[in-house]
Amino acid sequence: MIALVQRVSAAAVHVEGELVGEVGRGLLVLLGVLEGDTRVEGEWLADKLARLRVFPDDDGKMNRSVQDVEGGALVVSQFTLAGDVRKGTRPSYARAARPEAAEPLYQAFASSLLDHLGGRVQTGRFGASMQVSLVNDGPVTLWIEREPR
Repeated sequence: MIALVQRVSAAAVHVEGELVGEVGRGLLVLLGVLEGDTRVEGEWLADKLARLRVFPDDDGKMNRSVQDVEGGALVVSQFTLAGDVRKGTRPSYARAARPEAAEPLYQAFASSLLDHLGGRVQTGRFGASMQVSLVNDGPVTLWIEREPR
């Protein structure tokens, strides 16, 4: 499972012009589910993100988590994170889980993160063409990957 995580002051996702999710101060999580992933990877990742210290403390050091600052999260599915461009110029998505396997794991991850953040989680729409907007705060952007066990 792969998460591209951005600390944001605001983020939103639209589908066909309709706002389907938004967050103020918090994290934008672009999530890619890999072939072989299970709920274990999602739970590990949700716990990691909830406790990830990327928000500044009173001294300006990144010592606070999204939980500590009572921030939220916007979770958006993005299978293209599994893209491999080592050969040629057209990405291969062979590592990406099939949609029928990926969607329940995406939902389980969002639910686990919701448990950690006390209801401050919104999502995009799995499989839809989405327009994501954000104000990256910092900027702070991290790539977090947990290989299937």
